[in-house]
Amino acid sequence: MIPAHLADEVREKKRAALLSVASALVLVSLKAFLVIRTSSLGVLSEALHSGLDLIAAIITFLSVRVSDQPADERHPYGHGKFENFSAFVETGLLLLTALYIIYEAFDRLFFHAVHIAPSITAILILFCALAIDVTRSRALTHVATKYSSEALEADALHFSTDVWSTMVVIAGVGLVWAGETWNMPYLIYADALAGLVVASIILWVGSRLGRRTLDALLDVAPEGLQQEIAKAVARMEGVLDVDRVRVRRAGNRHFVDATVSVPRTASLEQVHALSDAIEKRIGEIVPSDVMVHAEPRAPQGEHLFEAIRAVAQRMGLAIHDLSALQQGGQLFVELHLEVDESLSLSDAHRQATDLEEGIRELRDGPIDVNIHIEPLGRRITTPDDGGGEMKQLSRAIENFLNGLPAEYDELVNCHDVRVRQVEHRILASCHCTMKGSLRITQIHDVTAALEDRVKERFPQVHRVTIHPEPVEA
Repeated sequence: MIPAHLADEVREKKRAALLSVASALVLVSLKAFLVIRTSSLGVLSEALHSGLDLIAAIITFLSVRVSDQPADERHPYGHGKFENFSAFVETGLLLLTALYIIYEAFDRLFFHAVHIAPSITAILILFCALAIDVTRSRALTHVATKYSSEALEADALHFSTDVWSTMVVIAGVGLVWAGETWNMPYLIYADALAGLVVASIILWVGSRLGRRTLDALLDVAPEGLQQEIAKAVARMEGVLDVDRVRVRRAGNRHFVDATVSVPRTASLEQVHALSDAIEKRIGEIVPSDVMVHAEPRAPQGEHLFEAIRAVAQRMGLAIHDLSALQQGGQLFVELHLEVDESLSLSDAHRQATDLEEGIRELRDGPIDVNIHIEPLGRRITTPDDGGGEMKQLSRAIENFLNGLPAEYDELVNCHDVRVRQVEHRILASCHCTMKGSLRITQIHDVTAALEDRVKERFPQVHRVTIHPEPVEA
């Protein structure tokens, strides 16, 4: 199902192309009639030009119908190139017509004289044709600009040249008529010269149109657009650098490929969110289909801890409790490594050794690495029986912790104490309210001390987990 706004666009473009065909048919008929009546080369060149416009208008109508079809299996980038191809065909027809007019003009100027029968009727009909050209050119230009349609723009360009060339032909026929009326036979050459002027206009317009359509067919990037996109993306938060931007156009659509550098410690979700933001930003510059490729890079001045986390992330390892100590020119790094609980010690030690080697490669100087290996929790366990006893222990722990604020100025109160027995081990957890203005390092030290105090007071507790929260929470 085509969206409503796209359906309106397709209908308006088809209507403009169809009206262009009808107008071209009327103009061809009028100018063909004048060719028979006047034998004027200028009028003949205009008739040929309008005949070409009729063919071009038909091609435009067909190309617009095809180019607006959605992408399919054989055309994954859509059918927009049909517009570019139709404009290229129109360019070829323009050049052939111009060459014929030039040949006929020189033949009449130097070799074969042709009697011309101008009249007021012919001039009036040409003025009618001029009015049709002006109206159709403006209508096509409006729709072409509104929807960035190259095929309609080429058609509008044809009719805008018709305006100038028709004016030249009117002047040529008028001069011939004046020569016959006031006995100035040399003005008979004005008709052939008018034909040459029309041919020059066709060649000039055709060369411009041909260059643009050839650029589109050869995927030449629109001038300045790549640089504008690269600068806009480089200013976005989270982008370290823009490695490459490629832009190509198919009909009224642009396709953009952008390769950017992102911090190597960024998660997949963060990179995905950044890619979406880049696509949206590029879409604000030019409506386009955007593909973003992210390259992980070490940011300038990367901290040692971030580098270590990046090494672990690259190896697919989970680490925590990372710390480092510098003493006497020796760097000592300590961390906890989480491994699959089903691994043997040999396999787990092999992963730890690989991580140690990766960390040592980060610096030229000596690094002593100590890795604590622990199982990566994946099982969801069920508490053992003993609910009544655990509730009593919960109340005892809560009362004990709420008696400690006198010793710990940072502590306000403790609540939501939960105690459960899992696989013959007693686990306790609670929430402790503390002053929100304190640094997290200070809070961490206090929670560690409180956990130790609980285990000293209740030695049967295997593990204590405290969640700190500010008073305002």
